[in-house]
Amino acid sequence: MPYLLVSTQIRLEAGPTMVGDEHSDPHLMSILGATKRSTLGNNFCEYYVNDAPRVVLDKLESLGYRVVSMTGVGQTLVWCLHRE
Repeated sequence: MPYLLVSTQIRLEAGPTMVGDEHSDPHLMSILGATKRSTLGNNFCEYYVNDAPRVVLDKLESLGYRVVSMTGVGQTLVWCLHRE
């Protein structure tokens, strides 16, 4: 799975950070220390870490991921990463 979306809400730029969906690589999620959560009202799960996005991006860079793009969507910051 070479692509990964990382996001956080602007008011939570110190964490937690969403690092994957329910179909993300469990081994990668384990390396990041992520836990799977389901938010009330959603019929899907997401992986979260308590780290700030900067810490998560540093960890992913050391694993070979590179930021492809970054944007703000409403009150959410989103990074798209890719690994060769």
